[in-house]
Amino acid sequence: MKAAIYEKYGPPEVLSLKEIEKPVPKDNEVLIKIHATTVAAGDIRMRGFKVPTAFWLPARFALGLTGPKRKILGMEVSGVVESIGKGVEKFRVGDEVLAATGFGGGYAEYICLPATDVVGRVVIEVAKKPTKLSFEEAAAVPIGAMTALAFLRKANVKSGQKVLVYGASGSVGTYAVQLAKYYGAHVTGICSASNLELVKSLGADVVIDYAKEDFAKNGQRYDFVFDAVGKISSSKAKGSLTENGVFLSTWGNPGPEPNDLSTLSDLIEAGKLKAVVDRTYPLEQIVEAHRYVEAGHKKGNVVITLEHNNNL
Repeated sequence: MKAAIYEKYGPPEVLSLKEIEKPVPKDNEVLIKIHATTVAAGDIRMRGFKVPTAFWLPARFALGLTGPKRKILGMEVSGVVESIGKGVEKFRVGDEVLAATGFGGGYAEYICLPATDVVGRVVIEVAKKPTKLSFEEAAAVPIGAMTALAFLRKANVKSGQKVLVYGASGSVGTYAVQLAKYYGAHVTGICSASNLELVKSLGADVVIDYAKEDFAKNGQRYDFVFDAVGKISSSKAKGSLTENGVFLSTWGNPGPEPNDLSTLSDLIEAGKLKAVVDRTYPLEQIVEAHRYVEAGHKKGNVVITLEHNNNL
C-alpha cells in the first residue's frame, strides 16, 4: 500500500511517499480502507519535534531519540471497514467509520485499529460515521472535537456560564465554540479578522478580532478561558477570570474518555455539531499541506484525501 512516511524530524520536506506492506487485523482489530485523514497540530509537532522545553526529554523518549519510532503520521481518519478480526462484534465489513488513531498511521491507504483502546491519555476509538458527513468532513472530527470535549468536561461548563475560546477558528476552537453553546454557555470567540464570520456562524455570542482588542484589558470576566491553540499564558488570562474561574490550555490536555467519539458522532447526526474544512489535498501533496498548516492560518481543518476513494 502507499503511505507518506518520515524517517527523521524536520520540515515538511522530510515526508515522502513509499510503498509498504498492507496491515492485517488482529483478533480485536478492524482494517480500515482510508478515504481521508488530516494534518493536525499534533502531526506538525511530531514531524518537526516542536515541543515546549519542559516536555522535550519525555517527548524524545516517547517519539524516538534519534528519529521517529512511528514513521507514519495521521491522527484521525475516515473510511470503510474492509475486514475484521474474529473477536470484533461492533463492526461489519462495509461499515463507514471515523477514527482517532492515537499515535498516527493515517497517512496511508489502510490502517488496523482496535475498536476502542486507552493508552495513558490517548484514546484510540473507531465509531460509525455520521450519515450527514462526507468522508472528508468525518476525518476532520476526531482530534479537534474529542480534545474540545475533554477540556469543557474538565472545566465543568454549565448553562449560563461565560466561556472565552482563544483561537476559536482552529480545529479545536471551532468545536469548543459549538460544544460550549450546546451546554448553554455564553461564548466569546477570539480569532483573526478574516475568521470573524465563521466563528459567528458556529454560534459564538461575541467575536473579538485579536489584532484590534486585547481580551485581557476589556474588563470582562469569564468562568472558563480556554486557549485552544496553546498561545497564551495563565498569567495573561488570570485577570479575566471570575473568582472561581478556570483557565486551561491545549498544552495540558486532560485526555478524552472511551466512547467520546461515538457521543460526538451522535451529536453531529442530531445536527448539534458540524465540521469545518478549510481545504483538501491529495496524499501526493502532503508536503504542501504541511507547509500550509504550519504557516498557522488554517480555518478548522485541512484534509488529506486518498485516490482510491473513487474506486469503490
